[in-house]
Amino acid sequence: MISVLVPTRDEAGQITALLDHLQALPGRWEVVVADGGSTDETRELAAAHAGRPLVLDVPGGRAAQLNAAAARATGDLLLFLHADSRLALDAHALLARTPARAGNFALRFDGEDAFSWLLGRVYALQRRTGLYYGDSSVWCEPALFAELGGFRPLPIMDDYDLVRRLERATRTACLPGPATTSARRWRTMGVARTVFSWLVIRWLYLAGVAPDRLAGLYRRVR
Repeated sequence: MISVLVPTRDEAGQITALLDHLQALPGRWEVVVADGGSTDETRELAAAHAGRPLVLDVPGGRAAQLNAAAARATGDLLLFLHADSRLALDAHALLARTPARAGNFALRFDGEDAFSWLLGRVYALQRRTGLYYGDSSVWCEPALFAELGGFRPLPIMDDYDLVRRLERATRTACLPGPATTSARRWRTMGVARTVFSWLVIRWLYLAGVAPDRLAGLYRRVR
């Protein structure tokens, strides 16, 4: 069984479609939705869904949400899935067959524009060096997640921090999928601002700038 852990906050426009998608996928899935204080109907829509996901109220940010969801999960693998992402039809079969303890999925963006295509190619190249983020649907064994102490309580780059620790701890796998995620960020912000924010935040993080300061920068450019 695969435990799908979904952090949400004000995702009423996505959550029903995501849960419909997961319910239709072949394989045994357990879904845990960890809501971080939505002011819309996200929690109510999740709780009323026919797939009967476990819905948790978890304050404190995305890292806290996913750690709480992992603590309640009972599956053989933990899959961290964004509300605007979708898995391939054979995702369960791929996960069931892999000998790896952790990894992610190849990633594509749902936009038909040139930037979505280009970014998908860039992500594929970066993955060869062990660089990937939470939007590529990261997964790992529960025991390994516990060994690493789960997500650190960072206000930003929490997914990147976990990935770096997974890469140091074990040989990971990038499953073909692909997982599909939304291009809504640059549809809203524009390509230039999106790329600028990603590059600046990542390199400042690697340079040792405190995540609290970076979170403030991220909020300003959104």
